[in-house]
Amino acid sequence: MSKDEKKSRSKRESGALDKFESGGELGAIEDRNEREQRLSSLPVEQKGFAEESTRIADLCQYFFQQKIDIPPSIVDRLGNVSKLPVPDRIRAMKDINRELMEYVNDVGEDPGIRQ
Repeated sequence: MSKDEKKSRSKRESGALDKFESGGELGAIEDRNEREQRLSSLPVEQKGFAEESTRIADLCQYFFQQKIDIPPSIVDRLGNVSKLPVPDRIRAMKDINRELMEYVNDVGEDPGIRQ
């Protein structure tokens, strides 16, 4: 592949991914009102999936900021979610979100001094 062909291919690929950048069609939405408006315009099944995905993303961001490792078992389960049909995927993501919240609670507990 020539240098020009590589450059052209790279440009096409990055252009295709631009929609996932902040401000792009599928990028992160920082404005809560805009996010809620987009969510409410989705069909019910897609809305449920989007809500659970947002919760997982928020939790992952929290874990990152707090420098807490996500348990490998949850990471594995999350990696397999995409193989499920959408209704099962939503249910699995709700379970994962619940487990992550419980984990955050358990990790955050300070035993302190007990007498």
